[in-house]
Amino acid sequence: MPYIITDNYIGGQAISATDTVQNHPLGTIVRARDTATGGGGGEFIYLLGVASTVVGSLVTYSATTFQTTLSPTNATTDGAPLAVAMSANVASQYGWYQISGMAVIKKTAVAVSPSSGLWLSGTAGRVYATASTGKGIVGARSANLATVASATSTVTVLINRPAIETAT
Repeated sequence: MPYIITDNYIGGQAISATDTVQNHPLGTIVRARDTATGGGGGEFIYLLGVASTVVGSLVTYSATTFQTTLSPTNATTDGAPLAVAMSANVASQYGWYQISGMAVIKKTAVAVSPSSGLWLSGTAGRVYATASTGKGIVGARSANLATVASATSTVTVLINRPAIETAT
């Protein structure tokens, strides 16, 4: 989806671009809208990339260093903030990650029912739609109107500053 920044922000790096040069202060948050659909918008945070990132990867990030890590396959990072890669923003590169709005996220090979909760997958950087596989994701629900087939590699998710569920 081609997003355009809607905040009063002149120039800068496109939402779908990755760069070896830091073009914004790390942690900058902007609002942008999807110009292809004329509607859907969201918030995006500027972060450092990590190896193996692809468009739609789910990542955690440090609120102090702004370094990303592909979302864990275990639940050792309780409460960690999550974001969705908008580019193949690999190590030593800079790019935007979605933190609110309708996001397209990579998923494992499992069907996703409409309006279902999501969990960390056994595959780093992906979501899963079955509670028994891992830790829940707070602030995220699938936004599909019909079941997404297991062979489909992504799912549209409504996110609002998602984070890894904290143990009780």
